[in-house]
Amino acid sequence: MAKKSTVKKSFLSGNEALARGAWEAGLKVACAYPGTPSTEILEALALFPELDVQWSVNEKVAYEVAYGAAVGGVRSLFACKHVGLNVAMDPLMTSVYAGVNAGFVIVVCDDPLMHSSQNEQDTRWVGIYGKLPILEPSSPAEAGAYVAEAFGLSERFDTPVIVRMTTRISHSKEDVAVGPRKEQAAKKLEKDMRKYVMVPGNARARHEILEKRLDKLRAFSEKTRLNKMELKNTAVGFLTDSVTYQYLKELYPDASFLKLGFLYPFCDEKIKTFAARVKKLYVLEELDPFIENHVRMLGIKKAKFKHPSYRTGELEPGLIGPLLAGQPKKIKPRPGRAPRLCAGCPHWSAFSVLKKLDLFVAGDIGCYTLGALPPTSALHTCICMGAGVTFNEGLRRAHPDGNIVGVVGDSTFVHSGVTGLINAVYNRARGIIFILDNSTTAMTGGQNHPATGRTIRNEPTRALNLKKLCEACGADSVDVIDPHGNVKELEALVKKRLAADALSVIICKHPCVLLKR
Repeated sequence: MAKKSTVKKSFLSGNEALARGAWEAGLKVACAYPGTPSTEILEALALFPELDVQWSVNEKVAYEVAYGAAVGGVRSLFACKHVGLNVAMDPLMTSVYAGVNAGFVIVVCDDPLMHSSQNEQDTRWVGIYGKLPILEPSSPAEAGAYVAEAFGLSERFDTPVIVRMTTRISHSKEDVAVGPRKEQAAKKLEKDMRKYVMVPGNARARHEILEKRLDKLRAFSEKTRLNKMELKNTAVGFLTDSVTYQYLKELYPDASFLKLGFLYPFCDEKIKTFAARVKKLYVLEELDPFIENHVRMLGIKKAKFKHPSYRTGELEPGLIGPLLAGQPKKIKPRPGRAPRLCAGCPHWSAFSVLKKLDLFVAGDIGCYTLGALPPTSALHTCICMGAGVTFNEGLRRAHPDGNIVGVVGDSTFVHSGVTGLINAVYNRARGIIFILDNSTTAMTGGQNHPATGRTIRNEPTRALNLKKLCEACGADSVDVIDPHGNVKELEALVKKRLAADALSVIICKHPCVLLKR
């Protein structure tokens, strides 16, 4: 009779498994700004009372706080979605020069097919651009295991380490082996100006160290078990990564595989060895030709690559057969209804006024972006967080007398709208900025932010007063109005402020209807 397994397992999503793995590895500090598909990582970590976990005001701040903790001597983690990493790129690039004291892991969740994003970035390129290692799990269980590996590698090689997830891995679930926490003693904080003060003289020396580190990481990539070679039927071999590996394993269980879990720096010799052992070699990956370009550079002539038409969207299992046959991708319309603002959402009132007055609305990222869709159709740009403020200024500089306004949410205003407002005041801009304040970060599931007066654990803290903040920034007038049921009053206020030669802020304040749930 077979022995019953004593391994404890939990049914976890990729984000939950990664959080569990980080906790088991002795994580102490974790910071993030919410963003789908990464949000649940911090929410899961907040359930562990011994951890210091925070929603930060934006990704740059989150990165710097978490990295500061790692330099301070405790294992730390920063999490974001792919576009959030753009906001944190400034500290990231220099932190790779400086290195770490305790382990520091950067978790980035990419969103192929843009389920909830404004673009379809491929974070794998950051490994080359930023010169730091990337680990890439292909399942929730691997997410938990890889983040523990990442902490060890960070300390071993004195570098931040990226763990790259995608939507399917973040939100899929499986049974994951769970274990006890391994406490990590805090390392001593020592003054080391040559390592951590990145003035040019020190940075030049650290760049030399960085290049030598990359050579060591390349050597490591050849040995690590994270790059897994599976030789079965050598008639067909797949070089792949991430969730694509799982799809191929289901479709071609008897094929040979080289699955890259330690994605960058590349394991050149292992790739060449695998290519030599299989008759046909297919290189398959989602989004950009990241592995493909490197294989081409290695001069492996037998390698077959996907058609360029597959460089967008998810590489779904149903696409793999046509892809291997060399057929171009056929775009199929996706059934389903378009998203819209919730019934009872306070933003309906604000957008009804903007539509009635036929204003050009510079928009922003949030659930209020849905104001661009029918029946309101009253939002006309959406580029990045904070641009509802800055785009408004730019548009009005092109059309000084235009009926143009800017719209931003409360969490987004705190994230990156404040500096735009200061810039508008400083440069004598005119017009109206709307802050649609629904007292939450609604788009990503209702997380707290500084203006809600609650932390990630719903603990009370000092609430940021948006009205006083806007006044301190120098806005000529700041009005607070409840738009819900007060459409006529809001319309009259907007007309009044549009007629003034001034920079006005109108805070439309009413709680999200989902907060009660």
